[in-house]
Amino acid sequence: MSAEQARAEILARVRDALADVAPSPLPPPAYRRRGAGDRAAVTTLFAERCTDYRAGLRRVSRGSLRATIDDVVRGWGARRIAVPSDLPTAWLGNAAEWVEDRGLTPADLDAVDGVLTGCALAIAETGTIALDAGRGQGRRALTLVPDRHLCVVAAERIVELVPEAIAGLAEAAEAGRPITLISGPSATSDIELERVEGVHGPRTLEVVVVEG
Repeated sequence: MSAEQARAEILARVRDALADVAPSPLPPPAYRRRGAGDRAAVTTLFAERCTDYRAGLRRVSRGSLRATIDDVVRGWGARRIAVPSDLPTAWLGNAAEWVEDRGLTPADLDAVDGVLTGCALAIAETGTIALDAGRGQGRRALTLVPDRHLCVVAAERIVELVPEAIAGLAEAAEAGRPITLISGPSATSDIELERVEGVHGPRTLEVVVVEG
C-alpha cells in the first residue's frame, strides 16, 4: 500500500466514525469587530502607531494638501515622482516632474525618486495602510520598487480595528484585486537583530493624513 493509499484509508475511517456525530456550533467571536473611538481619537491613534513604525507623518487640512506634498518632495530632493495615471491632478504641484505609470518597467520605476499614491483605507490599531489597486493607488509594483513612498490618507478612511479593515477590503478581495498592507518603511532584521530598511520595498514612508 502506498503512502497516498494509506492516507486515503485513514481519512475514510475517520469520516465513517464521525458520520453520526452532529457538528459543534462555532463559538461566537471573542474579539471586537467595531471600534468605539470617535474620529479624532482614531486619527490620533493611527498617527501614533505610524510614527512607532518610523514612518513620517503629517496631519493637514484639505486646502493645504498640495503644498504639503510639494514640501515633502522637496525635502527628499526628488526630481521625478511616479504617480498612478488616475491620481487626482489637484494633488500635483510644481515640486517635481510627475511621471504617470502607464506601463513603466521595473527599470523605469527603479529610476524615479519616489512614488505618490492614495490608499483604500488605514487601520489605527496597527498603524497600517491598505492598498487595493483602486483609484489613485496604482498597481502593486508602483509602491514596491521606488525607494520612497508618499501616501495620502483621508481621515474618514481610517478605521479603528483590523476586522473593520477586512470588511472594508472584502469587495476588492472578491474581485481578485491585489491587496498590500504597509506598516512603516520596508524593514527586516538579521539574527543579531540588525535592522535593515528598504529590502522588500521603500526604505522611506511618508504619510499625509488629510482632515476636514
